[in-house]
Amino acid sequence: MFKHWIKTTTATALCGLCAFPAIAAQDNSVAAPSALAPVAATTPAPTAPTTDAVEFGIAPPQLDSRSYILMDYNSGAILAEKNSNQREAPASLTKMMTSYVIGQALKQGKIHNDDIVTVPADAWGGNKALHGSSLMFLRIGQKVPVSELNRGIIVDSGNDACITMAEYVSGSQNTFVQSMNRYVQQMGLKNTHFMTVHGLDHENQYSSSHDMAIIAKHLIKDLPQEYKLYSIKKLTFNNITQSNRNGLLWDTSMHVDGLKTGHTDQAGYNLVASAVGDNNMRLISVVMGTPSKQAREQESKQLLRWGFANFETLRALVPGKPILEEPVYYGDTDKVALGTLENTYLTLPKGRRPDIKIRYELAQNPLKAPLMKGQVVGKVIYQLDGRDIASINLQVLQDVKEGGVFSRLWDWIVLNVKSLF
Repeated sequence: MFKHWIKTTTATALCGLCAFPAIAAQDNSVAAPSALAPVAATTPAPTAPTTDAVEFGIAPPQLDSRSYILMDYNSGAILAEKNSNQREAPASLTKMMTSYVIGQALKQGKIHNDDIVTVPADAWGGNKALHGSSLMFLRIGQKVPVSELNRGIIVDSGNDACITMAEYVSGSQNTFVQSMNRYVQQMGLKNTHFMTVHGLDHENQYSSSHDMAIIAKHLIKDLPQEYKLYSIKKLTFNNITQSNRNGLLWDTSMHVDGLKTGHTDQAGYNLVASAVGDNNMRLISVVMGTPSKQAREQESKQLLRWGFANFETLRALVPGKPILEEPVYYGDTDKVALGTLENTYLTLPKGRRPDIKIRYELAQNPLKAPLMKGQVVGKVIYQLDGRDIASINLQVLQDVKEGGVFSRLWDWIVLNVKSLF
């Protein structure tokens, strides 16, 4: 076994002072690690940085809800939470996943916005199951475009529109619900399970504020055209005009552009909201189990304002730009550029950017060919006040193939000689 030399150093990350001008030129970026020595590591970090507001000592607002969460959309950082993994009745927040399934079907070309759909009998609002619930007020046998039904789900929260689209997309509500739960698995949601397409209470249907924030993030990221519908304030259909129940869309003190409300007797009043602040910082808030319509809006607003007032999101690394070069053995080249191939972000308390320190760790030291572009070989770690607060995957930026026989023999000799010291 080769003896690994382990060295640790840190460097202060000052925006604009970096050995890599392409990175430092980003106005809201964190400087890349420059001339840092590797540290031996066992496993790579997740791609998205993770941070915990509790470590920063910033007290979150006190809210009157059973559970809540505030997440930074770009970095994935959890800025505040209470019982965020507690299972709750989602009510009409369920329609976010209904909308996601529909949006994916549109994106994949399985259905089209101008498709004409015939309203089935079980979608009629006069049915016992739907009586008194939120409706688009469809009529049995009415022919409606997919685009209009989709708006009816998102703006009107129409349970009748959910049933109509579920049967059109999947042939039955049960099959559509199976698609919803497949996406639950793909998103890695641990506390979510759907039994209906509309969110009316069911004993085996539940979600959490954390999982709802993840669903919201996927809607925004994966389906930007679908997400645009969430900012529509009013919809008129069959000569009936209904307003979006998300009252924060009308709030001029902040730029809220989604997402969804929900209410049943079991759930209380729920709201998932997303807003954009300075430097395109986007936050996602979820409150579940509040006592009133007013409370869910006031507490969501309080969460979002607190997040924008106390934190900022910075671009951590620029995709494709090398942050360091490392020696590589047994390859057709003796050095390999390392960095990231994805947009990565870091959320910090405001004003603390100059205090960030950066180091990197290699999962394998020394690096040995073959290496593939995108292969994760370690992590970049960000520190504040002596504590690790975030980490980002360190990836190979170009393929490194195996070298020739003599080249590999020479590297073997070099490594064995090094192992003696």
